[in-house]
Amino acid sequence: MLASLTRRLFAAAALVAASGLVQAAEITVSAAASLTDAFKEIAQGYEAAHPGSKVLLNFAASGALLQQMAKGAPVDVFASADQETMDAAVSQKLVLPRERVNFVRNTLVLVVPNDSTLAIRRLDDLRQEKVTRLAVGNPASVPAGRYTQDALEAAKLWAPLGPKMIMTQNVRQALDYVARGETEAGFVYGSDAIAFKSKVKVALDVPLATAISYPIAATAGAKDGAEARRFVAWVQAPAAQAVLARYGFLKP
Repeated sequence: MLASLTRRLFAAAALVAASGLVQAAEITVSAAASLTDAFKEIAQGYEAAHPGSKVLLNFAASGALLQQMAKGAPVDVFASADQETMDAAVSQKLVLPRERVNFVRNTLVLVVPNDSTLAIRRLDDLRQEKVTRLAVGNPASVPAGRYTQDALEAAKLWAPLGPKMIMTQNVRQALDYVARGETEAGFVYGSDAIAFKSKVKVALDVPLATAISYPIAATAGAKDGAEARRFVAWVQAPAAQAVLARYGFLKP
């Protein structure tokens, strides 16, 4: 009987230890909204390659994700759609400088609904009366919005087009507005246009003075830094890079 009890206690202890290992391998990844589709597939691949690991995904505008972390939200890996937001994360000591790495690039495009007959060959064509609503990410928290503002200010169009702008909470919301025909046009990433190619088409590639580069990093408060860094390395590896390329992202 004593031997039987000992075996049961050993089995229970082993189960508790195994549960602890599984828990330790669970990480939360906060990523820019534009990474939604690609990161869902990448996370599945990571979990398949690392049995026992679990990736919890949280998507929003990069600025909103930064605010969540600053308020204490548990985040192990942060992927931003711009350098500015990651710089802020570093300055707030949410990310250590040595942890950040650029893993992908993107482009900014102007999209219209697939059935649109608008003739837009340059940014100035957005002045035409037929364009009454223009979806733009809010520059205060959405990197795509800041890229858009930079482009329109360079073209001296930010103020003139202001009354037409519908500010969105993230780039995917801007994309949704165009896809549903609620705005005549919108500024999104090239990867977003590919993801919704059945509903929107690219009217214009938007010229930018600064490349759209995405950084990723294990956070300073990661509950399992080794697991977080392993995921960051996975995102940079060929398999994940192939997924990102399929979704329209460019090499870093």
